[in-house]
Amino acid sequence: MSSGKPAIQAAGVVMLRKHRGRDQVLLVHRPEHNDWSLPKGKLNAGESLVAAALRECYEETGVHAILGPPLGKQRYRVMGRGKTVTYWAAKPGPSVKFKPNDEVDKIAWVDVASIGKTLSYRRDLRFIEQAAALPTTTPLIILRHAAAEKRADFSGVDKNRPLNGRGAQQAAALITLLAGYGIQRLDSSDAYRCVQTCEPYGESTGVRIHRDPALSESGYEESPKKTRKAMQRLMGKPRPTAVCSHRPVLPTLLAEVGQVPGADAAVWKRALRPAVAIVVHRTDRGRGPIVATERHESP
Repeated sequence: MSSGKPAIQAAGVVMLRKHRGRDQVLLVHRPEHNDWSLPKGKLNAGESLVAAALRECYEETGVHAILGPPLGKQRYRVMGRGKTVTYWAAKPGPSVKFKPNDEVDKIAWVDVASIGKTLSYRRDLRFIEQAAALPTTTPLIILRHAAAEKRADFSGVDKNRPLNGRGAQQAAALITLLAGYGIQRLDSSDAYRCVQTCEPYGESTGVRIHRDPALSESGYEESPKKTRKAMQRLMGKPRPTAVCSHRPVLPTLLAEVGQVPGADAAVWKRALRPAVAIVVHRTDRGRGPIVATERHESP
């Protein structure tokens, strides 16, 4: 019988590495349950799924996850209540020495080929096998700038219109998202509101912002062809990249993404609100088929 309560929302990662030519997955041991499972945990109040997956992985293992494609959702019941866990494939980033605690007392890198000898829950096996079968991917994130002052309330040149207070909060929140995908390059419209959207991440990581007039509203109005060419160049860059532009320009940028096999245009058909992020996981150094397309709304 259902408890009548909403399902518990949780998030986690399937973190893989190559070790001596073998695929290995990172597992955690929970002394309370005496089980070996994937790093995961419940969302805190107001926390996004991505932020929860990243936080839980680091808290449980001491390893910062660099996210890859989403793997879907796992549903089961805990003490009569539904639980939904959303997983991402991941690779290891910077780490600190693991410290055993009451929640997780051991971690282990286990060969995927023999994972059944260690893994406690068969329901986890599908996600591990799915992650291990993925090709190498590189993320491209297309951002709409965060919330800005209204045009009617700003007396200066529109290019100089800044973010409002909510927009500044959204830009700060993007640090977690962009870091979670290991973004190494920032390309932005030269409009101040777009640059401001990228600045918190750039300042926190040292990643330089490349300002491109072709990504701006005025640049697009002047030459849509240059805007398309700019996006084509960015699609081909092999580095993890984020691109920040404007609502009127985004359909053209995303149309270029939609030309690549595997792109899921349905992900961006809904209204693109301020600070929304479309994450495209590309193969073959950015030019090949797209493995997954996902969407993250602003807080």
